[in-house]
Amino acid sequence: MPAYLIQHPAEQRREDILIEDDDLTLTFTGGWAVFTDDRGVCLAVPSGQGAHIQRVDDEGEQAEAQGEKDSTGQPAEPATGAA
Repeated sequence: MPAYLIQHPAEQRREDILIEDDDLTLTFTGGWAVFTDDRGVCLAVPSGQGAHIQRVDDEGEQAEAQGEKDSTGQPAEPATGAA
């Protein structure tokens, strides 16, 4: 099941979000990271928030080897384990 962890910069004081669904997909369009499932849009994160989006399910480890992207669609820096 696809699962993504969304982490916001500490200065924004927003809680991290874990989103998962059997039909979840992530696309980057018009300055937004858009999560959709079989019913439509679930969550949209604007690139200006500076959030880090990381796939955290088993398939995500394979995607990480191919290069994760941040909310702007640019390659994300590897996770260090510190939040």
